[in-house]
Amino acid sequence: MLAALENVFPLVPADTTVALGAFLAGRGTLHAGVVFGLTWSANVAGAAVVYGLARRFGRDFFTRPAGRRLLPAPVLAHIEAQYRRHGAVGIFVSRLLPIWRAVVPPFAGIAGLSAPRALIPLALASGLWYGALTLSVATLGTNLDAVMSLLSHVNRALGAVALAALIFLGVRIARRLKR
Repeated sequence: MLAALENVFPLVPADTTVALGAFLAGRGTLHAGVVFGLTWSANVAGAAVVYGLARRFGRDFFTRPAGRRLLPAPVLAHIEAQYRRHGAVGIFVSRLLPIWRAVVPPFAGIAGLSAPRALIPLALASGLWYGALTLSVATLGTNLDAVMSLLSHVNRALGAVALAALIFLGVRIARRLKR
């Protein structure tokens, strides 16, 4: 459930919850395949709902005054161009980054990407992330301290990458808007 909510509220501790489920799977209380399957399907379903709503209503919202204040037309055009330019690879890589992964589905919908072009790389990246997380934590399931340390290091590293990408994107957008 938290893996689905992560698509709406990026700060939801979905990774920690999955790690706990995988830890319990490593201890024999749960089955790792069930933990992965429930997490992956909930995450992809939540992303698909957000994508669908954004595709259906997002463009209209951002043409209204409140929407234009949040996302001016030049910024929206830039986002659309980047989605078209980087396509599936950009979606795949972005979905691997914490917090950033929640931004991918709505902007793919607003950019008007087709469902297969947006949701297939999204689902593959989600499967890779949650599969690796479930497998690694279930394997380390006998030592909770090692699991939490590993998850903390991975999230910190991916958070730094996401922050760097956000700063880079902000600088590029600011430079383009000045022109």
